[in-house]
Amino acid sequence: MDFLELVKKRFSLRKYSSKKIDRELIEKCLEAARLAPSACNSQPWYFIVVDDEKLKNDLADIAFSGIYSSNSFAKKAPVLVVVVNEKSNYVARVGGFLRGTQYSLIDIGIAVEHFVLQAQELGIGTCWLGWFNEKGVKRYLGIPKSKKVEAIVSMGYPPEGVVPGEKKRKNLDEIRKYFTGER
Repeated sequence: MDFLELVKKRFSLRKYSSKKIDRELIEKCLEAARLAPSACNSQPWYFIVVDDEKLKNDLADIAFSGIYSSNSFAKKAPVLVVVVNEKSNYVARVGGFLRGTQYSLIDIGIAVEHFVLQAQELGIGTCWLGWFNEKGVKRYLGIPKSKKVEAIVSMGYPPEGVVPGEKKRKNLDEIRKYFTGER
């Protein structure tokens, strides 16, 4: 598939069929994330895949209840992938401090985008979620308090007939400027 076509087809899926996802396909998505570039090759990520139905339901109930219920649609996804921020290496942390940039977040963003684009190419829908009960998720999964859960990605096949709508994005002229030397 042409890359721009893939990007155009990728959307945040919020309705899922009950069809299970083979672990082989999840592994392919994880491999795409693993190959993502990162500052100083620090690879500051860790992915926890929850695909057992009962465990996934328990996690979803913890993650997406109460004030986080706006994302309760993710409870219907057959797979949840928890993205944990590992510590960047020393050079990336120092460079980030000097620049005022947390490179690990950029790195995780690239890795998760690789993950969701690979899923889309396989016909699997995803939704990248940042609003969830982090304390509850960490407690349930045994993630140390010193770690940060940056995102949860829900994964599943779209129900029949669900297709992406037209993307509402700024016009290219609104986001691009070629520098010509003039100020």
